[in-house]
Amino acid sequence: MERNLKRRETMHRLHAVGLEVFHTKGYYNTSLDDILTELSLSKGAFYYHFKSKEDYFISIVQNLIVQKVYALLVEPLNEQENPLHAILDSLEKALEPGKSNEMAYGFMLNDFITEFNKRNAEISSYLKDILKVWEVNLVSVLKNGKTDGHIARHIDCEGVATYIIASYLGMRSLLSETNGRQLKYQYLQQLKHYFNSISERQTVA
Repeated sequence: MERNLKRRETMHRLHAVGLEVFHTKGYYNTSLDDILTELSLSKGAFYYHFKSKEDYFISIVQNLIVQKVYALLVEPLNEQENPLHAILDSLEKALEPGKSNEMAYGFMLNDFITEFNKRNAEISSYLKDILKVWEVNLVSVLKNGKTDGHIARHIDCEGVATYIIASYLGMRSLLSETNGRQLKYQYLQQLKHYFNSISERQTVA
């Protein structure tokens, strides 16, 4: 059991360091030597754990990026009775800069999707599947919101989910290039207005 715990700790460190390196430099600008230097590993030790740089990155996606997105944007969706309040709160927290938000100012999933688009179909598929999980969960809570009387019955939940994801990813790109306190405030205010327009009770504040 102690050996398994130590292995999990080792793998978490390898994933966390690798994610930071890939996100800072970009996947295609990061060499295997860069990775080995950052991890303080020999080539033999690296290949003991991973078949290649690509395999290493896929492992990071499956074990770390998925967890981060799920914790930040999926789990909070079920924390409030009104899904519109829950969605708004989750987006506000996800856009908050600071050490506690490891994805602040440069949403790594969006950055990686852009980098791998048309360059690596396999990794692109893994990354887009993460967005799909978020989309499916958004649609689910929005439909429940219609059933519970929080959202107007005529609303297209799939369309709303698409809008939420697209607007959030767009804001992430803008916030990565500027000090975005005012920008974030304007975005959230407009999102509240939009949510009120689709709300059955117009109580999103």
